Order: sequence, then structure tokens, then C-alpha cells
Amino acid sequence: MAAIKLQVEARTVLGKNEANRLRRADMIPGVLYSKGEETRHIKVSKKALQKVYRTAGTASLIDLELDGQTIPAIIKELQIHPVKNQYMHVDFQKVKMDEPVKITVPIVLVGKENIRIQPSVLMQQLDEIEIECLPKYIPEAATADVSNINFNTPIYVSDLNVYKDENITVLREPDELVANLIMPTEQEETEEEVDAGDVPLVSKDKDEDEE
Repeated sequence: MAAIKLQVEARTVLGKNEANRLRRADMIPGVLYSKGEETRHIKVSKKALQKVYRTAGTASLIDLELDGQTIPAIIKELQIHPVKNQYMHVDFQKVKMDEPVKITVPIVLVGKENIRIQPSVLMQQLDEIEIECLPKYIPEAATADVSNINFNTPIYVSDLNVYKDENITVLREPDELVANLIMPTEQEETEEEVDAGDVPLVSKDKDEDEE
């Protein structure tokens, strides 16, 4: 999968006031760092970052275009305002194509529609997993087929496709639970299920008298 491109700009003026000014101008402040190198302060269009983050998340390579250079990187952290749900700051980590990188990828369960045991409820206990590999081997997601899951055979980390990939090191225990199947609980009777005939009606005349 080709890396996604994102244009970023260097920023020389730092501080809280400048960061707030950038956000008002629909720019997001950020940094680009790498082990053994000086951290570079950057800014990026909010609209462009939103588009890239929806596609790449924190598990895909991004080609940052900065000062005429193309720099392979990943989004290491994206700070989002807890109330306003707005992007506040982004951290990019530069990667070297010949050096392993630690990265967190989402876990996707496939075959849910083919689960044979019904009725049942599939419970996903682990949503993402940390792995280490060369950048060219970074997967979009870690997957597991749950078509044959049953009450006595859950899905563990060792069942994920990335665990079986010799190019990827999974940084979780193989016997950690990813998903399991449980019996559905009996639903309580809801108000909608109550017979309408048992509900007292207010007369139209009474309403008109009270107006």
C-alpha cells in the first residue's frame, strides 16, 4: 500500500498564544521527532489532517512533504479536545525504512455474519494491539476469523493473522483474550410492550377544559 501524502509547514513562533492563533486559522500545531534527531515544530491544515487521519489513523505510513523533503512518518499521537472534539496538537514520528517501528493497529473480527451458534453475542475484549516490524510490513489491521467461534473456543492473540506473520512481532501475550461468545441475556419487558389497552387515556374534553 502506497504511503499517503500530507503537506506540512515548519513553524518558528512557538507558545500557547501562537498555538491558539493557528487553531483559529484552521491550522493544527504539531511536532515531528525521531530518535537521535532534533524535534521539528510543524503546522498542518486541519482539513488535510482530518482527511489523512480518517484514512491512515495511527497505523499507516504517511509521506510528510516538508521544505522540499519527503519524510516517511506515522501519526504517533493526536490530541483532541475532550469537550469540543477539536484537534489540538499532533505528534508525527519519523521512521526509517530499514529499522523496526513499534505501532498500534486496530483488531478487526471478520466472519461475524457466519457465526453458526445462534442465539449468541460476540464480545470483543481487545480492540487494538501493539506490534513491531519494518515500516513496509505495517498492516492496516490485525484480523481474526470468528466464523467457527463457539462458547468453549474463544479467540486469542495467537489467533490473529499478525501473530502468524514472521515479519511481525506481536507485543502482547499469545493467550490474551481477544473475543468470546456468550449467551444473550433475557430482555426485560419494555414500556412499548405494554398493552395499549392497559394505559389510561386522558379525555379530549378534559384537555380542552384545562387550556
